[in-house]
Amino acid sequence: MVFPLPGGLSSGRFERRGAADVWVSEELPDDIVELWPRLMQSAAVTGVHPYLCWPDEPFSPEDLGAVDAVRLESVLAADFAEYRRRRLPFWSAPAQDDNDLPEGIAPWPHDPGPPFESWPGLAAGVESGTGGPGPEEAAARVVEELLTTHPFAHACRLALVPAPRSADVPALMGWSAEAPIPLLIALLRSWEERFGARVVGAFGSELFASVARPPLELPHAERLALEHVLSTADNIVDDPPTPFPEYAAELVGRTEWRFWWD
Repeated sequence: MVFPLPGGLSSGRFERRGAADVWVSEELPDDIVELWPRLMQSAAVTGVHPYLCWPDEPFSPEDLGAVDAVRLESVLAADFAEYRRRRLPFWSAPAQDDNDLPEGIAPWPHDPGPPFESWPGLAAGVESGTGGPGPEEAAARVVEELLTTHPFAHACRLALVPAPRSADVPALMGWSAEAPIPLLIALLRSWEERFGARVVGAFGSELFASVARPPLELPHAERLALEHVLSTADNIVDDPPTPFPEYAAELVGRTEWRFWWD
């Protein structure tokens, strides 16, 4: 079912995605950074969320019932036990000897892994009113950063997607990636509640989220970093090789999270 469009949009068209009708612009609006907060404010009333995507990408919408069925704590606890079993020999091994490497090949940094022997539980949420940006401002900053730094962001279109919440949009749009979509959407829902995260867009194999209330201390960020690792995204500690403590430290105060699957 189509929905009323807010004023000030460029030309576009409605498309059918599974059971939902979404609106997609013909070109990326010139004023997209200024437009984004207004669209987010409207979404609180209309349930229609802004989203950056590439036009004409393959898509396969996901039933949100599969997301609802994910018991996040139980799944992550089991996943961490298996992840630790596989990775522990590498975490325990000394750093690679430079003399064993072919000429011109830099050694991978040694990764001691997360400082947890068992699943520590979800990272605590950050309360609003901590002096950081609101969700609208944080999201607009991420949109601006993408358009400034990402080589393919200008090929995106603006989509307006009816969804129960921002976190559900990639599933309803049918974003085609190697990600475990039900688990990822369950994580995004939880991050939305705990950290003021909002999905900004997904294109190619990458997904981008803004964060209004990031962790501000390292122990807090370490627990969150473990959740990022268990999303299975390839860029979290693996590509490029990044020791877990380094990745966790980079999450302190960071208001943009990027995930990609090879």
